[in-house]
Amino acid sequence: MTPPLITHLYTADPSAHVFEGRVYIYPSHDRETDIEFNDNGDQYDMTDYHVFSTTTLDPPYGEDAVTDHGVVLRAEDVPWASKQLWAPDAAFRDGKYYLYFPARDKTSVFRIGVAVGDSPAGPFTADPEPIPGSFSIDPAAFVDPDTGDAYLYFGGLWGGQLQCYQGTVAGGSADAHGVPPFDAAWQGPQEPSGSGVAALFPKVAPLARDMRTFASPARDLVILAPETGEPIAADDHDRRFFEAAWMHKRGGKYYFSYSTGDTHYLAYALGDSPLGPFTYAGRILEPVLGWTTHHSIAEFQGRWWLFHHDCELSKGVSHLRNVKVREIFYDDEGKILPLAAE
Repeated sequence: MTPPLITHLYTADPSAHVFEGRVYIYPSHDRETDIEFNDNGDQYDMTDYHVFSTTTLDPPYGEDAVTDHGVVLRAEDVPWASKQLWAPDAAFRDGKYYLYFPARDKTSVFRIGVAVGDSPAGPFTADPEPIPGSFSIDPAAFVDPDTGDAYLYFGGLWGGQLQCYQGTVAGGSADAHGVPPFDAAWQGPQEPSGSGVAALFPKVAPLARDMRTFASPARDLVILAPETGEPIAADDHDRRFFEAAWMHKRGGKYYFSYSTGDTHYLAYALGDSPLGPFTYAGRILEPVLGWTTHHSIAEFQGRWWLFHHDCELSKGVSHLRNVKVREIFYDDEGKILPLAAE
């Protein structure tokens, strides 16, 4: 079994990037809590972020294999946030590093913020307001290595509130940033369902040059079923998007990967544009120990790696997770060879 990469803290949702010749990992920082487990995710009560870096991805990991750069951002340092610093991501442009993160605002609605630093190891200083036009959770930043264009992908069902933005409020209309009204009636573990109903899709927005605003409103990142060419069905929980957006590019193809949530798979879809559409292509990882599954994919020293988490250290406590990493491989057609759970 692959050992945890980080063992002195509970960490999850690892977003990995290669900066300055090292792998930097931007995870959630899980902590003990008395909050009862529920499908809204209240027990995931994180309050800060650490950054880690390494040049060693093959186990066994020595004591000094991973550097903990310490706390780089706290909830109390984010003026607009009230609680729950969930899965973050990072990006680099024009000499600055950007940390993207979700949190509940003062009205308990999830928004996405950005914090800026001079080093990939932090610290980061949060902007005073969330990104205009942002909502839901799980931001994933992608800077196209060929064009230099930057995008932010995001969204999460149930506790992540994506289902609250369907434009279903009577008489409602989108705001100045193209965001439908927040429908509180959809909060909690619910989502569209029924015959002929399409799944809700993750969102994507091009980032402006400043990396702190959207260049245009967020739009659906459409995922199609390969057998029909139609959008994935809402009732297809083995393949529909739930949370944990990630984008990488290999061989001229764009790979959008994600978690299916209540069926616990890591899946992916292929496309020819970072804005989609994408066609479902298969699974990357089978269910692991614990309820959630969340990941990133990065190339380092000519090899491709899947960063993910499970609950080995806590012996199955779903909100106390640990980061792991496994090498992944592609077939001659560019398909990812699926990994079995350990």
